Amino acid sequence: MFHFTGQLDAYSEKQFLSYVTDVLKANASPTVLDLSKIDFLDSSGLGALVQLAKQCKDAKRSFVMVGNARVTQTVKLVRLEEFLHLVNDLQTAFTQLAA
Repeated sequence: MFHFTGQLDAYSEKQFLSYVTDVLKANASPTVLDLSKIDFLDSSGLGALVQLAKQCKDAKRSFVMVGNARVTQTVKLVRLEEFLHLVNDLQTAFTQLAA
């Protein structure tokens, strides 16, 4: 499980993607991305999330993303909520992974 705060944008997406990819390579467990404390998400951040979702799909790894109102609005604007497995809270995320 990953918890992130602050902004996921053009300035942070490379570091974000590098960090998460390294951790994912080290283990094969299901992944929960908690973005409920993210203040800002731009197109670069969305691109990083899409890359991450693709990596998990290719590795047949379960992947769920938790967003707040701002993250959810941005993701729904580009109709990626299903692809990114976006849910509203951690409880829902864990329930989905257990199913």
